[in-house]
Order: sequence, then C-alpha cells, then structure tokens
Amino acid sequence: MKNLQEATERICELKGNAVALDVLCSALIQQLTPSARTRVRRLFEHDAEIARTLMLHASISEVSIAAFERDVARLTALVDSLDRFQPPPHERTVVETLLLAAPRVSTFLGSQPLTHASGFFFERDERLYLVTSRHVLIDEPSKHFPDRIEIETHVDEQDLSKSAVYSLPLYHDGHAAWVQAEDSGGDIDVAALRIDRAMLGDFVPHAFTPEHLQRRLGEVEVGTPLLIVGFPLGFHDGRHHLPVARQAAVASSFGTRFQGQGLFLTDARTHRGSSGAPVVMRSSPDAPASAGLPWKLLGIHSARMDMGGRDLVEDESLGLNCAWYADILLTLTAAPA
Repeated sequence: MKNLQEATERICELKGNAVALDVLCSALIQQLTPSARTRVRRLFEHDAEIARTLMLHASISEVSIAAFERDVARLTALVDSLDRFQPPPHERTVVETLLLAAPRVSTFLGSQPLTHASGFFFERDERLYLVTSRHVLIDEPSKHFPDRIEIETHVDEQDLSKSAVYSLPLYHDGHAAWVQAEDSGGDIDVAALRIDRAMLGDFVPHAFTPEHLQRRLGEVEVGTPLLIVGFPLGFHDGRHHLPVARQAAVASSFGTRFQGQGLFLTDARTHRGSSGAPVVMRSSPDAPASAGLPWKLLGIHSARMDMGGRDLVEDESLGLNCAWYADILLTLTAAPA
C-alpha cells in the first residue's frame, strides 16, 4: 500500500465484498430444503474445524484467527435462523364451489369445433353425470349433430390456472350415450351424460346431488333471487377457467308447469352459450348440503322465451328464459335396470 488512504479504501472494498458474499449465502441457503440446510451446516462445521487446525500450525496473526471465528459464528447463526424460519403456508385460493361445479362444454364433429355451451356435474349413488341441455348434444331443426363433447375442469383448487380437458363420446355403437326424457308436454330439453370416473384419475369434481333439489315449493315464489352460472357466448375467466354468473329471478309460478311444459320462467339477461347452465338459489345455512355446495338446484337453463307475434322493430325482447325443473334429474340418473 502506498499510503494510509489507499489502505483504507482497500479495507472498505473488502467490507463491501464480505457484505455481498453474506447476501449471496443467505439467498442460496434460503432456497435449500430444511434437510439440505442441515447437511450444509454439518459440512460447514467440519470444514471450519479443519481450517482451525491449519491456522494453528501456520504463521498467521491472532487478529486473523479472531476474525475467522467471528465469521464462523455469524454464518452458523445465519443457517440456524433460517432453520427456525417457517414460511407462511400457501394460501388457498378462495373460490366458490358453485363455480367449480359448472364446467365449460364444447361440441365437436370429429376434430371440427361447433359450439360452446354450459353444464354442471350431478352425482347420484357414486355415479357421476354431466348435465346440459339436450339441444347442445343434438338439435334437429338447426342440423346440429356433434359426435363428441369436451369439458374443461380444474385439477388443482389451489392453482386455478391448471386445468384439464376431457373428451366424451356422444355415441356408443350407434346409440346415444346420453339419457333424455319426455313427459305429457313433449320432449324435455335436458340431457345427462354419464362420466367414467376412471377417466378423471384423482380429480374429484364438486357436484350437485339429489339432496340439492328443492323439495318444498313454498320456499320459492315469484321474485325469488336466483343465479344462472355458465358461459354466455363462451365468455369466461380464461386464466382461471371459471364461469360467470347472471343474477335472475323467478318470473312464473314455481311448481306450476308453464304452458303445460315441465319448466318455469326466469327473468335474466342471457346469451347463447348459457344453455345447460344450473339455475340455483342460495340454500339455508342449516341445509344438509350447504357445507360443500351451499345452493339449491332449481332448474336447468334452456333458452330465451319469446313471443311469435312480437314486432321485431317496435317491441323489445321479453327478457325471459326457460328453465326446466331440476327434479327431472331423478328420472335421468336412476340406476340402470
């Protein structure tokens, strides 16, 4: 060193280097698993003891030995402090189970995409079904004849960005794979397609059950608030693969077959792509099914209701929708004979 100023500058450089190394060591050690940090600590103690032995037999000042011991103690304390540090548990994404029970439905003819629609899972006696509108699977007037559908589901409720797509054939040996029904009013626009659980692997979907069906008519009246959960025009949260909900209200006498058909009316703004969406009402807190899926399943949204004689220029759309009573699912999901 030429002078005292140069020596001082060199000492400051060494201090800066030591701080940088401390920061680097801390960052590296934090990335280690607890077991790896334990191994590092043991190796560090072993190598420090070897260094002590070498320094005792070397021509080195007591100041250097004291500095070494201070740094060994400081680095040991650093490793120990990280061992005691427990990172906060991964916060589970808060999302309504209702949204997880309603997957997006896409129809295909071979590899050709056709339409987007809505649907929901329904479970009965350990049998799992996808429920949607019948016209999503086949619609003779519009010449809509898909041969398979795809549903998109979550695979990790803590990371909603992860999803899987499953393809479900609509025909087996020339016969429809879904179940539909009719009553005295004609065809019911609801279909249930059974899902092979083995195809889903470890994935266990949230699903409605017969316990979610509304039993007492007196609890639902004109104006009762509802939600219609689906994918209008295919729109959804594409990052997290979640549907959207439309606010609705019961618009006809619930429990009465509107115009002789097994449906009731809802008042809501809906679009194409909502067909097959569950129509639900918040269940009471003491309801048996409220813990996992706190909603009552009242119906299955089908289509908008309109008047044949409406003047398309002078008269606005009624803004009403058809919802088929959900108790039809007891017929569609009955155990096969």
